[in-house]
Amino acid sequence: MKNIWLLLIFLPLISNSQNLQLSEKGEIHILTCGPYQGELYSAFGHSAIRVKDPQKGYDILYNYGVFDFDQPNFYLNFARGHLNYKLGVTEYRNFRDYYIYYNRYIHEQVLNLSHQQKQQLFDFLQWNALPENQYYLYDYFYDNCATRVRDALVKTFGDSVQFDGSYINTNYTIRELTDLYLKQQPWGDLGIDICLGLPMDKVAAPYEYMFLPDYIEKGFNHATIVRDGKRVPLVKNTIITYNSTPEEDQASAITPLISFIILLFIGIIATYFGYKKGKLYAGFDVLLFSVIGLIGWLLLLLWLATDHNAAARNFNLLWAIPLHFPVALLLLMRKKPAFLTKYFSATWIISLLLLLCWAFLPQQIHYAFIPFVILIGLRAFYIQKFLSKHEAA
Repeated sequence: MKNIWLLLIFLPLISNSQNLQLSEKGEIHILTCGPYQGELYSAFGHSAIRVKDPQKGYDILYNYGVFDFDQPNFYLNFARGHLNYKLGVTEYRNFRDYYIYYNRYIHEQVLNLSHQQKQQLFDFLQWNALPENQYYLYDYFYDNCATRVRDALVKTFGDSVQFDGSYINTNYTIRELTDLYLKQQPWGDLGIDICLGLPMDKVAAPYEYMFLPDYIEKGFNHATIVRDGKRVPLVKNTIITYNSTPEEDQASAITPLISFIILLFIGIIATYFGYKKGKLYAGFDVLLFSVIGLIGWLLLLLWLATDHNAAARNFNLLWAIPLHFPVALLLLMRKKPAFLTKYFSATWIISLLLLLCWAFLPQQIHYAFIPFVILIGLRAFYIQKFLSKHEAA
């Protein structure tokens, strides 16, 4: 009980002090927490740093995954890729209980540091938690709550700490690494695959795997540090604080692929009856191509008007052509512009070429879009034929 009150006294001072000292009993732990499928962002797990000193009464949790909804222009900054995260400081017990409540495993790697090295790292964390130092510009893959844990040691110890990536025997791209964690969130996976472009398809170097908390844990297990003149393993031992229990698969039965197949069948039926009755069903096409066009404008803005580097050079623009909106609205006109025939002719040709080249593109486009691109090509082909027939008439 005494330690808890000491902690409550010290915590308000931590953000404004670099003077807290560790005793010989002090320890620093790297925490790896399991995923939670209730939210997209939590599906990847989490990393944090614990500073524990029973002699001094410290049990402090440093968490680089904190963001503030109340920061000025939060949603605008998020959209522009200027989202500020910060290093939050809290009581370890509260953090631990939160993750246990959501059935997320907690592994704690005890760092194999000398007393002087522990104090150096603790000093860095205290400095980093100061109001003028605690904020950083978040990047999904290169500067996040996991990489910041690794970088805290690199900035403190420099070349003394070395990560051996030879244990990595896969050649995953960043997109493929992301996909591994989203098997229960197919719609979230689809959204990421739509919005993020070619930079996601870079083959990740072993060091870059550590944007994921699991690979922070693995990376630290394969790292060494110079201690008292000798190179030793960075991790002394691992404590399993909490083992999560198996949960049911939360993935929806209505996957993107099933949804797009259903939509394709609706399009086939509309095309069949339209052909039989000599009708265009322009309302269906205006809705379809307007939505596609609006998606295209979003992707273009993410690429050209924001600092979301991973959204650049997005090959989804080959099917989500921005010009579809507002061109599709012209289908509602009684006398349709002559260029529409050529426009939709070009659209179905692009769709056909995309399908033929799908497996050879440098960017991996989500396979669920195959029936959707077939639908785009089918309706564009029918519109072109319909307009050509009525022009001839």
